[in-house]
Amino acid sequence: MSPSTRAAGPHATLDGLLATREIVVFAGSGGVGKTSVAASTAAAAAVHLGGKVLVLTVDPAKRLAGALGVEGIGNVERRIPDEAFRAAGVEPRGELWAAMLDTKQAWDALVLEHTPDEVTAHRILENPLYHNITSRFVQSHDYIAMERLYELHRSGKYDLIVIDTPPTRNAIDFLDAPKRMADFFGGRLLRWMTAPYRAGQGRGARVVEMAARPFYQVADRILGGQFLQDVGEFFFNFQTMYDGFVERARAVEDLLHDRRTTFAVVTTLEAAPLHEAERFCAELAGRDFHLGALVLNKALPDYFLDEDARSAAAVLVEEAEAVAAHLAESGADLFDSPPTTARVLRTVGESFVNFEVVAKRESELREEFPVAPEVVARIPYFETDIYDLGGLTAMGAYLFEES
Repeated sequence: MSPSTRAAGPHATLDGLLATREIVVFAGSGGVGKTSVAASTAAAAAVHLGGKVLVLTVDPAKRLAGALGVEGIGNVERRIPDEAFRAAGVEPRGELWAAMLDTKQAWDALVLEHTPDEVTAHRILENPLYHNITSRFVQSHDYIAMERLYELHRSGKYDLIVIDTPPTRNAIDFLDAPKRMADFFGGRLLRWMTAPYRAGQGRGARVVEMAARPFYQVADRILGGQFLQDVGEFFFNFQTMYDGFVERARAVEDLLHDRRTTFAVVTTLEAAPLHEAERFCAELAGRDFHLGALVLNKALPDYFLDEDARSAAAVLVEEAEAVAAHLAESGADLFDSPPTTARVLRTVGESFVNFEVVAKRESELREEFPVAPEVVARIPYFETDIYDLGGLTAMGAYLFEES
């Protein structure tokens, strides 16, 4: 069945969907409010579904850390105090935990787990290239987020894990990260870089072998012998992780396809992010990932499509002077200047009509969306930033409404 003809699933609400899942992966292009939506989903799940819920965010804004009621969120999970929920006017049925991905800590743990011994591990961790490779390599951040998700799920500590994926220009990147990382560490470039080290016996012999190759002779004069030695030794040691690394990468990919995992795509109804969301949803369907939800953030409310409201706005525009005169007859000081009142009324009416045009277009875009997820949830535009747990739970209320 093609993505455009897939029928919607049995869950009318996000909470109904999440009650049957253990992992929800939030994805979307940058600037659509993905982190706030992920955090609000986790908060709402802790309130309504119960159990232990973890939200794993990627570099959340400081105001979001404050909104969750804890300071210094890091790689180690921390529980959000129940008092923070009560201050927001809700009583949680379960527990909410939060963690922020620390790329370096997560990579360090991965190295220590997959290297054959501590000596090799420390050679990698202390190599000058290690930080640059793990912090700047294109797939590093995407992969380690999935790695951390796998580790947390394997621990069995949480009933539901909500992950906010890394911000990328192309939301598909993190889906390919496990395979690309495995391909890199077992690829031709890495074998070529480490060939001199594999050929020799012992540190001194490796350096001699490297110096005997024409390329390295030229590179040695340009870059320096120590630099080449650091590069070769780093990749030689790193390659000892290959078997464990590939095995884990495959396990991560299997977890993303597991029936206990679902994806939620966040977008606004602006052209660029919506196009990215359409493409990503189609990609998920084409790769047989479970598309559980589409979250339309910062959407205009339905009352802009109400016919009675539109008629009232038309009256304000067309009959502003008459309405202003009628209000002046009430004797209220607020309406004692009919020209001023008429100008305000006409401006309000025209603004409503303008928003109505946008709301209609948004409605059309929703209807035209080519992929049918199980749940479509809308979050209206909030006039203020989400700065506390009350704001997150208010956002979560929209997510758990019937679509």
